[in-house]
Amino acid sequence: MGSDSVASLRGVKLVYHEPSRETLAVDGLDLEVKRGEFLSIVGPSGCGKTSVLSLITGLLTPSEGSVEVLGVSPAEARGRIGYMLQRDALLDWRTIERNVLLGLEVKRALTPESRSRALALLDKYGLGDFRRHYPAELSGGMRQKAALIRTLAAEPELLLLDEPFSALDYQTRILLEDEVRSIIKQGGYTAVLVTHDIAEAICMSDRVVVFSGRPARVKRSVGIDLAGTAFERRSRAGFGALFDLIWKELREE
Repeated sequence: MGSDSVASLRGVKLVYHEPSRETLAVDGLDLEVKRGEFLSIVGPSGCGKTSVLSLITGLLTPSEGSVEVLGVSPAEARGRIGYMLQRDALLDWRTIERNVLLGLEVKRALTPESRSRALALLDKYGLGDFRRHYPAELSGGMRQKAALIRTLAAEPELLLLDEPFSALDYQTRILLEDEVRSIIKQGGYTAVLVTHDIAEAICMSDRVVVFSGRPARVKRSVGIDLAGTAFERRSRAGFGALFDLIWKELREE
């Protein structure tokens, strides 16, 4: 793995073993994520996108091939990876402040310094006034932003986002795409986003990787060279051509 590479999958094959059959989910997958890159993965439903995130975190072990993250095995790198899910998974009985601090508590890394950094993130990203509120008192978008801050509070070197906006209404989704891209790019994070939304992938990413249908392979890698915020990118010249290119690759599946 190169010095500028954060995650590398080489010749990866993943077989799910069930009592009555075997399912080939990933076959011959080669994928590299560069440091500081915002990479999106799109592909047909059920093609194995989330399985690839699980391989990167070490939750799944490849049947063949190799996975390396931050220069070591996924299991060794797990504490340096942040994972944001489709649902915010905030604990209803904890305030937003205590939810944001939860990851640090679990890792036994809650110190006065780490607490101060986490609370500063709440202030920086507009949730400081809601730190004493409970999740039920926040909108869906605010809850997802709190979940992202909880993930960033642990200072991950690689951030994995598994369809984090899929449960939100369209307007909230667009606003949050804009905010999350800004947070990740300004913070210099390396991020991998799994999404079904082609426009979302184009608006947020530096590069979009298109997966084939199951078993997952990399079908095409598309560099995104559009200026502006996630919202501004939607109206840029070239957006439509990129959308059509990626849609054509997916339609063939």
